Amino acid sequence: MTPEPPAGVIFDMDGVLVDSGAHHRAAWRALLDELAATPAVPDYWRLTIGRPAEEAVGRLLGRALGSAEARRLARRKHHHYLRLACEAPPPIPGAPAFVTALGEHGIPCGVATSASRFDAERLLSGIGLRSRFVVLITAEDVWLGKPEPEVYLRAADGLGVDPPRCLVFEDALVGIEAARRAGMRVIGLNTAHTDAELLATGAERVIPNFEGLRWPP
Repeated sequence: MTPEPPAGVIFDMDGVLVDSGAHHRAAWRALLDELAATPAVPDYWRLTIGRPAEEAVGRLLGRALGSAEARRLARRKHHHYLRLACEAPPPIPGAPAFVTALGEHGIPCGVATSASRFDAERLLSGIGLRSRFVVLITAEDVWLGKPEPEVYLRAADGLGVDPPRCLVFEDALVGIEAARRAGMRVIGLNTAHTDAELLATGAERVIPNFEGLRWPP
């Protein structure tokens, strides 16, 4: 039986709509240098992908942190990120055209990100897409970050679309897990992980970017 076509689309932001990964990696590196800390693993930045900074910093350091220390270090990372990101990062190739095409098809779109609202508003406005999204769910809007499904369930509610009728675009493994736990279909972008990793986590297919992607995908 052919599944119903998606009635709404939800995007992660970093690495999906905005190519901000370089700024985030550099900010985490600056925090590690500031702490004279050695990361838990060589590809340390992968531990942070898709997670709120307060949750990611303990994984980065390889130890449990109290909530106050986690918040303090997350603020320091955010300070480094703002310093490094003086220039707005570019959009993922093809993202503006694809989001515009969805609007022309009458498909409501939202964003579900682990970033702060300040960063999300700034970055989406910087690539000219903020007005295209009916709903924007950020780290401040949820109790539990990805891989918990709350951020995606709230986005679906904001779109007025049942979760199984939502299609998600994600680049993070924890984001794919969150969307799948919300009962949504997921297309992965391999901007942070390999095709095999994305498919194994639950993406139905993987794309490098949005160039040439048509609706329905």
